[in-house]
Amino acid sequence: MSNRVVTRFAPSPTGYLHIGGARTALFNWLYAKHTDGTMLLRIEDTDRERSTEAATQAILDGLTWLGLSWDGGAVSQFERAPRHREVAEELVRLGKAYYAYETPAELEAMREAARAKSLPPRYNGAWRDRDPSEAPAGVKGAIRIKAPTEGETVVHDRVQGEVRFPNKDLDDFIILRSDGVPTYMHAVVVDDHDMGVTHIIRGDDHLTNAARQTVIYKAMGWEVPSMSHIPLIHGADGAKLSKRHGALGVEAYRALGYLPEALLNYLARLGWSHGDDEVMSIKDMISWFDIGDVNKGAARFDFAKLDALNGVHMRKMDDKALLDIFVATLPYLEGGPALAARLDDTRKAQLLAALPGLKERAKTLVELADGAGFLFVERPLPIDEKAAALLNADARTILRGAHAALQTVSGEWTAAAAEAAVREYATAGGHKLGAVAQPLRAALTGRSTSPGVFDVLAVLGRDESLARIADQID
Repeated sequence: MSNRVVTRFAPSPTGYLHIGGARTALFNWLYAKHTDGTMLLRIEDTDRERSTEAATQAILDGLTWLGLSWDGGAVSQFERAPRHREVAEELVRLGKAYYAYETPAELEAMREAARAKSLPPRYNGAWRDRDPSEAPAGVKGAIRIKAPTEGETVVHDRVQGEVRFPNKDLDDFIILRSDGVPTYMHAVVVDDHDMGVTHIIRGDDHLTNAARQTVIYKAMGWEVPSMSHIPLIHGADGAKLSKRHGALGVEAYRALGYLPEALLNYLARLGWSHGDDEVMSIKDMISWFDIGDVNKGAARFDFAKLDALNGVHMRKMDDKALLDIFVATLPYLEGGPALAARLDDTRKAQLLAALPGLKERAKTLVELADGAGFLFVERPLPIDEKAAALLNADARTILRGAHAALQTVSGEWTAAAAEAAVREYATAGGHKLGAVAQPLRAALTGRSTSPGVFDVLAVLGRDESLARIADQID
């Protein structure tokens, strides 16, 4: 085995890439990047009833959106079945496995007998030492591994520590079914060995599998990879993560307006930390990550923390880069396609100019789209309830004066020029600035909240601003 680190992410294509899977992929990717190694991708599609092409595509799309690249093509486990069979038959030749010929009914009777004695329902090794010549005619047997019966199997885990499994608890499990289909337990070992995987990083729900898989490695005389079983993610209430907690597919997080980098930052912090650092770039994570630093305990998923972190990433982002990712994400946001259809070059330029004010108030791209809504509406503006309450008779009188004052702005139409004109008008009329700014905001955006009203005036431009105010005076 070379010194180069090779990790792998091995999802089952029975549904979308869920958030726990995304974090497992991230930890594999970070560890590979940190050690200058490689991460491979294997699609564990041996369950033919439940595996779908659409689910495989959803997993690939999710990883691509997150920026978690893999080396080489995605390997299909199902297509490697002939190789899995070959290794199972090799183990029989080596005397490390054997054919067993029980019918399903006989196996059920064996389990019942064990239960009657309050023993765990395990295979009793009936065919372990029988002569192959005793095989019933015309019956295809299943291949079972000869598991060790004395001592213990030790898994040296970089997250869980040394985990010991008494060998008396491991039965002679099936590695190749009687129909010639390899079991998942066996296929994983053969694939990891053949792909040169040096480090297995996966959820701790696989920890008991690790002992059985170690038995297969040792039977073949293969080196056992380094194992790291990471804790599962729980909801904010401490229960196992479910749909009600946000166990959604990765594509749902895109539709909710999260940035890939912020989501990765949040996922990395679920179970792993680096000092007091909360906000990390991809570069930081690669440089700091080590699998040995992952905690044993389950982490809790908290949407409020993800929102806050996403807001920080948005504010730190360069405006042009944020605009690009916003435009690319629009088709996936609720109501986004309609906005995208109206996003011509003029509006893009306006949006870019408005971003500094918009991103201060938004935690997600959905909130950003909502805040930018005033740029996309056609006159006369729909006025929401709170804004309508601001536009009473007194306010309209003030607006008339503000409109006249803004018409006097000569030279370049800027936030500063608009502010100077409005301040002068307010002072002259004995109005507080807020008493002028609030109705202005309602008239310009149709809402009671927005970026700074002078920034809004600058972004909309002279003609559109004056026209929107005039609509509310008439």
